[in-house]
Amino acid sequence: MLDSLWPLITTPWTLAPDTLLGATLLAVIAALAGEAMWRVLRWPRLIGYVLVGTALAMAGRGAQGDEPALRVAIDGALALLLFEAGARLKLAWLARNPWLLATSVAEALLTGIAVFVALSALGLPREVATPLAIVAVCVSPAVLQRVVGELHAAGQVTERALALAALNTLYAVLALKLLSAGLLLSDPTTWLEALSPVMFSFFGSILLGAALGEGLALIARRFDLREDNSMVLLLAFVLLALVIAKTLQLSALLVPLLAGIWLANRSERPWVWPRHFGSAGSVLVLIMFVAVSSAWNLDALKAAFGTALALVGARALAKTVAVVALARPSGLGLQQALCLSVALTPMSATAWVLMLDFVARHPGVGASLMPVLLACLALLELAAPLALMGTLRRAGEVDIVPVHREGPR
Repeated sequence: MLDSLWPLITTPWTLAPDTLLGATLLAVIAALAGEAMWRVLRWPRLIGYVLVGTALAMAGRGAQGDEPALRVAIDGALALLLFEAGARLKLAWLARNPWLLATSVAEALLTGIAVFVALSALGLPREVATPLAIVAVCVSPAVLQRVVGELHAAGQVTERALALAALNTLYAVLALKLLSAGLLLSDPTTWLEALSPVMFSFFGSILLGAALGEGLALIARRFDLREDNSMVLLLAFVLLALVIAKTLQLSALLVPLLAGIWLANRSERPWVWPRHFGSAGSVLVLIMFVAVSSAWNLDALKAAFGTALALVGARALAKTVAVVALARPSGLGLQQALCLSVALTPMSATAWVLMLDFVARHPGVGASLMPVLLACLALLELAAPLALMGTLRRAGEVDIVPVHREGPR
């Protein structure tokens, strides 16, 4: 028996993420690393997943983003997380505190402008600097939700960070779709044949998101979708909408986010879901974080380190200036505003998927765009969750459950 098992143990490709055995082993290792982070250091499990992905990246075994099975898992995880992010966003809160909406708009605009100016100053052409500036606006709802949920964080900084992340994701998705449409329609040889698909994709995504949200709102009148037994129904509806969106070439990011926003504002009750829609959702989230944190490589980091550092620095400075400048009228103290600006650091799976989809439609700029984004992921994928954890603790909004109180999962 040992002779038959020995090739599996010694063959290098057994740990490759693109094989069934390799993917299974990586999932087990990532789950164990996440549990170790939580039980030993009281750090979110996400950090363990990211460490496994980082090790893969440094070994040259990272995800490329074009593997069909992996992309299905990432799209599924993002759909669930973006739906949850949208379901936390109450428009009535923005109406009662318009300065919060003003903070969101100002922070997004200033971030895009600052990053565009910084990249242009480094000599990047406009067709490269513009999509990178738009993607830089995005704040990862996935990282925020995971860290906030596991640290049991609650308070003004936490709630505002979640709201701003949802809004910024909405801005970035819409802006990048408009940019992509503009590039297609500006070409005199392709604009006529591109007009119908562009209009269908844009308005179809909005309509499908509204339809999903309205359908779930109608179902919620008879079922409590937050119960574990009804969670399968909700999960199935979200994944069904994702399949329809992919089939019709609609936005797989915009549809679940709008559906969550629609559902949240059709009911006066707060929509707080069990952890990522149960065990199936948690597995998808684990796979997504390992894949995204492994997407970069050492060559991309070396080639674009300076540019990525400038992007990350300009992004952080712009978000801090906007949040601090509007802190007082929006009801925040200076320390809370600084904590909120740090909480807006994560830029993970959403940014990666946005750029992958953009490059697929405009392959001519892919060679210049992807190394910069991958280098940004290398810089932020581990640092951002740690910074978020530290700033939530600094804000006094963390309530970690002790180890002896945790029951079986």
